Amino acid sequence: MKNMFASVFTLAALMFAGMAFAQQSPGDDPIVKAGVHDPGVRGVTVDAGQPLASFVNESQTPGGAEFFKRSLENFQAVEVVQGGTDNGLGPRFNERSCVICHSQPAVGGGSPSTTDFPFVGPNPQSTVVGDCTHGAVACNNTNTTPSFVLANGPVREARFPFFFDANGNPNPNDPNGGVEDLFTIAGRPDALTCVAGTLQQPSFAQAQATNNLIFRTPLPLFGDGLIDNVDDSFLLTNLRNNAGNGFGIGGTFNRNGNDGTITHFGHKAQNKSLLLFAGEAYNVEMGITNELFQQERPLPGEGRTTGLPAACRVNPTPEDTTNFVVATVAGSETNPQLQAQQNANVPSDIERFAIFMRFLAPPKPNPAHVAGATAASISNGANVFAQIGCAVCHTPTLHTSPSSETNDLNNVDFHPFGDIAIHHMGVNLADNVTQGNAGGDQFRTAFLWGVGQRIFFLHDGRSRTLQDAIAQHESNNSEATITVENFEALPAQSQQDVLNFLRSL
Repeated sequence: MKNMFASVFTLAALMFAGMAFAQQSPGDDPIVKAGVHDPGVRGVTVDAGQPLASFVNESQTPGGAEFFKRSLENFQAVEVVQGGTDNGLGPRFNERSCVICHSQPAVGGGSPSTTDFPFVGPNPQSTVVGDCTHGAVACNNTNTTPSFVLANGPVREARFPFFFDANGNPNPNDPNGGVEDLFTIAGRPDALTCVAGTLQQPSFAQAQATNNLIFRTPLPLFGDGLIDNVDDSFLLTNLRNNAGNGFGIGGTFNRNGNDGTITHFGHKAQNKSLLLFAGEAYNVEMGITNELFQQERPLPGEGRTTGLPAACRVNPTPEDTTNFVVATVAGSETNPQLQAQQNANVPSDIERFAIFMRFLAPPKPNPAHVAGATAASISNGANVFAQIGCAVCHTPTLHTSPSSETNDLNNVDFHPFGDIAIHHMGVNLADNVTQGNAGGDQFRTAFLWGVGQRIFFLHDGRSRTLQDAIAQHESNNSEATITVENFEALPAQSQQDVLNFLRSL
């Protein structure tokens, strides 16, 4: 793989000089030539989901293995409202556990093809009133399964780009963009005073009918500790080196409003750190308050008017806190491993989530398991990928700063195929949601490592094949349009080589 990455860089440098490619008018030809196909999800070998080797090596990072084990358990825990081991669910929520959304192809990945949705009713396809005594997670006469939640995925988070006006139409002068949680705890036996009818679901049908509904899908978390440890100076140099590339690709960075540094995480690079990402997800996706987000979260519209009813704020907040007192592990006074077990129970849930994400190893490329692909095809695909402009945004190699945490994060090259920058993707992919200084059509470049085992593509999961995902990049005002046209102009074998290369990552 080292030679492949080197060849990508060499050819990318040549292409930045503005080498010309034949252009096509929209609709002249299909995105791919006859016989070209996406090889599909790569094999049965799972090439992701392991911890960084240095973090779980006791001689290199003492205590790391126990912290990762406890964090993994926490990441997979199923939350309830009250009366269980993991409490705090709701009042509004999308899911009950991190792993339900982040499980393809392994724990910590992206959206699976089959999900824990829909919650309502014991029948997985039911949209009728749920019966909590028979396993429905959301129940009562105010919860039904939204039409866009499908049993075969993808997992979707819903947002309304604009608030509705008095006539029930989206008002483009009144931006919303907040998450509209799918379900409520109202009526669950463990919801106590939050009884049936106390909370209503968002107006999904109205939003869909008025074209005021967009989706986000969960991002894979593999290798996020490496992404977290890339310094601003490296990113600025990389963007500067890619300027004047001849493909119409620009880019900028989203920045943290507090210290002004570049933000790295989220579809629009709106989150500064893994800890912030964990705290926000716990509060927004599961409704669990924590030491970063201490108030129960209403829907965006509720937050501007009434807030949540007191009857549905059933737990003291924050619901997730640092465990200031933990059970003593017998023998820990003299046994470092037992001491590590005891220590690993101190952090709050969001700290453990951040630990899990920070020390997940990146996914491994596996060219040998791409269906029908030869090594020569994959090698040529890597070269063509750079030649047509893809490597400008999907930067093959980034570099970390020195790390105080573990050797595998310390001053290393890694290969995410992304630049952490945000780019204008045009009217086709625009979601009209602004986050930080990322506008309605700007998105962080999607990292392509691990793409060989992904099922859904793009920020909203709309594409199930690589060729469709590529085609979706082409539209008015998209920085990727010239690159897509270059791909369209390729001979069939070169197009196939690019798809084979992508599935090898």
